[in-house]
Amino acid sequence: MSADRRVVKIGSSSLTSPEGGLNKEKLAFYAGELAALHRQGREVLLVTSGAVAAGFRAIGYAARPKLLHEKQAAAAVGQALLMQAYQEALAAEGVRCAQLLLTRPDFTARGRGRNAMMTIDELLRQGVIPIINENDTVSTDELKFGDNDMLSALVANLVGARQLIIVTDTDGLYTADPRHDPSARKIERVETITGELMGLAGGAGSSVGTGGMRSKIEAARIAMRGGVPAFIGRVLEPGELLLAASGSGKGTYFESREHHLPVKKQWLGFHSMPSGRIAVDAGAERALVSGGKSLLPAGVTAMSGDFHPGDVVEVTDAEGRLIGRGIVNYDCWQLRAAAGLGSDEVRRRIDIARIEVIHRDEWITLA
Repeated sequence: MSADRRVVKIGSSSLTSPEGGLNKEKLAFYAGELAALHRQGREVLLVTSGAVAAGFRAIGYAARPKLLHEKQAAAAVGQALLMQAYQEALAAEGVRCAQLLLTRPDFTARGRGRNAMMTIDELLRQGVIPIINENDTVSTDELKFGDNDMLSALVANLVGARQLIIVTDTDGLYTADPRHDPSARKIERVETITGELMGLAGGAGSSVGTGGMRSKIEAARIAMRGGVPAFIGRVLEPGELLLAASGSGKGTYFESREHHLPVKKQWLGFHSMPSGRIAVDAGAERALVSGGKSLLPAGVTAMSGDFHPGDVVEVTDAEGRLIGRGIVNYDCWQLRAAAGLGSDEVRRRIDIARIEVIHRDEWITLA
């Protein structure tokens, strides 16, 4: 993990006016906060939204577009406006910045991920703040990250950040909506993200953004699994980003007891594209999740998809809940023939290179 590398995510609603278009005063404020963090000697990366919101008025749309090609056109205009605004605002603070536009294949293809990492490392070495956004002009729905909250978590894991800071318009996660429930209590720290905790999150955010609190908590979960603690909260006054980075910010802290994941495990867990799904019984689940064991054919109960040796598959429990991912050693037809059988019987029936369906070294738990 880097000595002090921080990933900051700022969403559309924090940078634009409600009706669309960049709010230069807001952007200048955040540039000052990022520069203050930078001047403390920290390596700062910014994941920003705002291209579509910045561009749809400029291109001539009356409201944020709904159709994909319209969004992409708005992003093509807005991304240039967004980067120009960042460059001017950060230059006024004496800080240089650079643009990186990423798509999901930049993470799923391991070679492309390494190239992105090398570029980021060199920019940070030169004292430049990388500004990262999704390449909306070429992303299709099936290849999108969903929102930049998820992108920020994947970036934080990729670069081995010490912290992910997700800036939002609320001061953290509450037990209920504080606007409607006076007894709502702010949750200061989270060690484990449970289903109950996810249920506290609402739906989508503002009309100019795509992410709500739920997507931010899911991003925190991804970061925590990769060994990166997260902060979700408000940065509205000068110095509040420094407070968030120092542990006393106005928000909720999500702690991680995990070690930073090696790049291969990150790819397997968060970036790879699964080719199928395997269901296992309770004994196999315990062996994988708690016992540090490999998955053997005897524990397999069902499967779907068209996979081959070396492909990534998802593994679920008996109820269909995802427990992890792994690299499979069987063709799908071989596993159908071997499912539920003991290892000796499998060897008698099938010519297989390795008896393990998934070796423990090629596995990551995601439960």
